[in-house]
Amino acid sequence: MIYVRGGASLAVELWQGDELEVVDEQGAQPCDLQISGEPLQRVLDETSLPGASFRMMAVQDCAVSISAPGQPMQPHEQVPPTDLRVNLRRTKGASPAPLAKVKAEILVRAATAESYKVEAGDYIQIIDLDGQQCSDYLAFDAGAPEHGLDSTTTRTLGGRIYPGPGLYAKFFDDRMLPLVEVIRDTCGRHDTFGLACSAKSYEDAGYPGHPNCSDNFNQVLAPFGIAPRAGWPAINFFFNTQVAADGMIIADEAWSRPGDYVLLRAMRDLICASSSCADDVFTTNAYNPTDILIRIYDKSENFSKGIAQRMTPDAEPRLSRESGFHAATSKLTRNFIENGGFWLPSCFTDGGAVAEYFACREAAAMIDLSMLRKFEITGPDAEALLALAMTRNIRKLAIGQVVYTALCYENGGMIDDGTVMRFGANNFRFVCGSDYSGVWLRELAAARGMRVFIRSSTDQLHNLSLQGPRSREILAPLIFTPPTQPSIAELKWFRFTIGRLDGPQGIPLVISRTGYTGELGFEIWVHPSNAVELWNRLADAGAQPMGLEALDMLRIEAGLILAGHEFSDETDPFEAGIGFAVVDRDENFIGRDALRRRAANPMRKLVGLLIEGNEPIHHGDCVHSGRAQIGVVTSAVRSPILHQSIALARVDTYYATLETMLEIGKLDGQQRRLKAKVVGFPHYDPEKTRVRA
Repeated sequence: MIYVRGGASLAVELWQGDELEVVDEQGAQPCDLQISGEPLQRVLDETSLPGASFRMMAVQDCAVSISAPGQPMQPHEQVPPTDLRVNLRRTKGASPAPLAKVKAEILVRAATAESYKVEAGDYIQIIDLDGQQCSDYLAFDAGAPEHGLDSTTTRTLGGRIYPGPGLYAKFFDDRMLPLVEVIRDTCGRHDTFGLACSAKSYEDAGYPGHPNCSDNFNQVLAPFGIAPRAGWPAINFFFNTQVAADGMIIADEAWSRPGDYVLLRAMRDLICASSSCADDVFTTNAYNPTDILIRIYDKSENFSKGIAQRMTPDAEPRLSRESGFHAATSKLTRNFIENGGFWLPSCFTDGGAVAEYFACREAAAMIDLSMLRKFEITGPDAEALLALAMTRNIRKLAIGQVVYTALCYENGGMIDDGTVMRFGANNFRFVCGSDYSGVWLRELAAARGMRVFIRSSTDQLHNLSLQGPRSREILAPLIFTPPTQPSIAELKWFRFTIGRLDGPQGIPLVISRTGYTGELGFEIWVHPSNAVELWNRLADAGAQPMGLEALDMLRIEAGLILAGHEFSDETDPFEAGIGFAVVDRDENFIGRDALRRRAANPMRKLVGLLIEGNEPIHHGDCVHSGRAQIGVVTSAVRSPILHQSIALARVDTYYATLETMLEIGKLDGQQRRLKAKVVGFPHYDPEKTRVRA
């Protein structure tokens, strides 16, 4: 399965008998197809319903060009070119397409190992061809083979305990010299330095003489003079291990799908060895060892760094990408973190997070929030769908208005939170945190037979948040709005306007008076091609750059919730502290009955905590009353403006009364306790006078 990006094209080679299917998952996306120079055919058009498809079988070998035509979408429009899914059913096996020109290729047959040399700077791609196959990896300094990957050094320098899903950024030898750097990972779950399987591991399980990776490594490393070991500490790519709550190391079937890979960059001349794990008696390889493919690419190639995100378990892995603002922000910092599939600044080199925090509190700061997901929801049943799906009463939403809402399952557990903007009678934009929200809305619409399109515009709309008491003063002179739209000075809280930058011929923008800081502020929606110009104009006008670290301080002080912290599918909006976003009404909506029961019989409540002393508090710390654990810290920060440690915590409703004294457990939760008092939130500006200014 591959995707043609909206507005782009893709070429595919077919052999006789191959079957090709193009699926318009989101609907209304045309598809043009051309076969080996024949005339262009439009096989799907603007009237295609979500899930519409086109199928063909190749009667002879041919090349097929598939296009998803569409123009860049401006922020006030709702016609994004969207992706087309391409399913291929091959008559014969085919390796994944190479990332670039291949310098060398090594096939590691099932239950064997291979060794190979790699020059400094070259790239190593380790590919799981069939899925769920562990591949152990070793590397040694070619100039000093006695120095190889060292687990203790890497674990210490990486600051992360063994073992855990995911990978370190770099892997070191015992001299603290980096040997390889991780560039890409499409699987996301690996074991970093358990022993490769050994003869003893099989003997102890009752399988003497079973093939194993350690003996296979000894055989292929012997020509390089590398002494054998009974068990090799390796990077165990695609091996699914974790530490259970009781400290035991447990393993399960690998998460890797066919074609998943890890891309490394050699940081020295290396001797490498890779295995296809021989385990067919435990869950490691789903009881079926298969081949591993190694590709080497020249150091002259330039591969983007990324971690794969998947919208659903069977979706393509999409690597982390740069936002439209990256060309501007990358000149100001090298501190980027992966967030929601985008590389975004954590803080900026000139000043750091605390200075950025005060810039927002005292003046104005701008932050790249392009990782937010945007969906254009249009069609005659758009309002009916959102009224059914959202906890707010969307039918009361006026054109030009924004409302904050939650999406819930039938049991009341939260799917996501976000804002809905109304552009017209049947035209809405939903801004949220998860790609799955769009999938869920499409499934809901299909199940109810609704005539509505839910199209992703995330890659057509990047957004900059301008926040702080001077934000209106900075923004107003820069924005032209037509007479039918409110000016920046007139724009009310939770309203939006359509305008342009620097006059009626300037860059099209949508500006909403919303934010995630508790300060007066605006979110500005722009096409990525115009993002840098917008950033530069705001910077010239006095806005300071701000990263995600400062934003987290601000949103905790403001009592604003975050997925994975204050809410999950195991919490309802009341437990997440946003009960105000649930509007009970006669019209049914998803989760209504469950939410009524939960509201009447609450078990847990989100509260604020004031913590005595200056000890660091973290997400996940246990909250106690006496010996009993009665809650958990969801978010915490040392407030720069309140000069005190504060937290949000979800606690048993019995202990949620204001002024109740509780304790936060450190170490094992019993040996050390920090006193905390239950308070209301937001901790700062509880009446929200600043955001309403």
